[in-house]
Amino acid sequence: MDDRVGVTLPEGSAGFVDVGAGPYVHGTPSRRFPVYTRGNAGEVYPQPVFPLTAAMARALAGDPSRDFLRSTGMATRRECAEDADVFMGVFGGYTYLNLSVTRVVAARTPGLTAADADAPFLGAEGRAPTHVRSWRDVNPLATLRGLGYGWRVLAADALPELDAAADELAAWRAGLPPVDGSTDDDLVDAAVGLLPLVSRTFALHLSITSGTGIGLDVLRKTTRRRSDRRRGTAVDLMALLGGLGDVASAAPAADLWALGRRVRDARGVTAHFDVGVSGLDARLRADPSAVDFVEAFDAFLHRHGARGPNEWEMGCDVWGTAPELALALVDRMRHADDDHDPAVRGAARAVDREAAVAAARGRVRPGSRWLFDRGLRCAVLRTRGRERCKTVLVEAIHEGRLRLRELGRRLAERHPTVSPDDLFYVTLDEFDAYRAEPEAFAEVVVGRRATRDRLAALEPPFCFSGEMPPVEEWPTVDAGPSAGGASASEVPGPGTVLAGTPGSSGVARGRARIVTDPGDPGDLGPGDVLVAPHTDPAWTPLFVPVEAVVVDVGGQMSHAVIVSRELGLPCVVAVTGATVAIADGTTIEVDGTAGTVRILD
Repeated sequence: MDDRVGVTLPEGSAGFVDVGAGPYVHGTPSRRFPVYTRGNAGEVYPQPVFPLTAAMARALAGDPSRDFLRSTGMATRRECAEDADVFMGVFGGYTYLNLSVTRVVAARTPGLTAADADAPFLGAEGRAPTHVRSWRDVNPLATLRGLGYGWRVLAADALPELDAAADELAAWRAGLPPVDGSTDDDLVDAAVGLLPLVSRTFALHLSITSGTGIGLDVLRKTTRRRSDRRRGTAVDLMALLGGLGDVASAAPAADLWALGRRVRDARGVTAHFDVGVSGLDARLRADPSAVDFVEAFDAFLHRHGARGPNEWEMGCDVWGTAPELALALVDRMRHADDDHDPAVRGAARAVDREAAVAAARGRVRPGSRWLFDRGLRCAVLRTRGRERCKTVLVEAIHEGRLRLRELGRRLAERHPTVSPDDLFYVTLDEFDAYRAEPEAFAEVVVGRRATRDRLAALEPPFCFSGEMPPVEEWPTVDAGPSAGGASASEVPGPGTVLAGTPGSSGVARGRARIVTDPGDPGDLGPGDVLVAPHTDPAWTPLFVPVEAVVVDVGGQMSHAVIVSRELGLPCVVAVTGATVAIADGTTIEVDGTAGTVRILD
């Protein structure tokens, strides 16, 4: 009996609970902080986790979220000591972040509301259970500690701790033996050894993200006027953070743009792309006339091979392990018009940003302009830092991915009935036994694979409080998100306006193209509006050829917003059920300033 979850668990599968689809990874929700959300977590871990990587993280990486909250002073020692997956956890196979904690921190921060706290996670009100206030939410000592932390964040001119973390991980990576020259034990040691480093860096990532929110809150307060609500003239804070340059997650788009221009300018290479993406990598490498493109593409993979769908999960393919995922993006990029060049768009947005900053600063009372300047510096510094930190993390995780994949390949070579990815379905306490005799785990692996496949075909609750709804109540992915949205028979007609959260300013019209997988973008191209269920860095290149971006979920700190601002694209997030409500091919108008999507035909 595992007293954390209150159910009997099969031997060797601690942390597994039958949630209705078979035994799978399931944690313990907090009693003190009961509300959890897929907001932000969904774009980092869009698919169900694998048992091995979940178990490795739980056993060896500690609790970086707890470490971060304690460092701010805003959570008490007792709150951090609850025997549960308080700040983040895996429930029903999916990763969730705790929303109640954020709301309690808001209650302890003067001038901050629960709605302000929800914005980075949800992007819209009414998508999560209402916060039930407790006398424990008020804690003057935690407030004082939090204010001190906030002032330290605002006073910082640089992020030396991020430089140190990047250097530490770079040194660790440089010291690793090459994959093909490693023993099996070397491969395991490297995959396990990265976890404490990743944990410390992830705690730093949370700190940087939190600091961005502090900067935005200062900007909101210093630019707010009493008449704003009545007149609807509040400052568009997102306009102050567009065209920053040096945003790490936007870098792959620029490099893919260059590859797209190479394809367009080389007739022989274009012919290979015209045949289709399937088998494209092999065709290019077999053609001597494509050698220049292949060399450039390999350089791209060397630099960005760690990026891709579900890049935080070691069990999933990324561009470096499945190059055709990246070639599918190049294929879309080659059709883009020259004025979609990320550098050109970014420069235009930088000019717009300077004007927006000057206008916003003009609204600030003279005595508060120093505080506005600090808030702006903080938000800019940490927006860049957040994306750089994510890049450092996924590059480290990629080293573990390459080594576990190689180990899986070797085991499959020695044991013909075993698949290379079977090892991702065992837990850490089963791992040594699996390596010794993988055939003995055949039934276990088949069962867990089937459970993961079933969970992946379902849409987990966007939020839950206390106890996750049974899997039997989850809709299928094709039915649209559980947070709401129209069914196929309820597609809205012309003139309908769908409301979301403003992400990146501007207005654009185009054909809606519903894309649910960045590796299969269809014929997405110029004149189109990308409509997606969520986005992570693997989606970034698809932003380049389009006119605007609409996303089902996401808040002001989501990846879609940050990259859209860099590329100068109108963007609206948290348009609940957009991928279901909007018919593919429909002409729509996206107003990134107002946060609306209008159906035009």
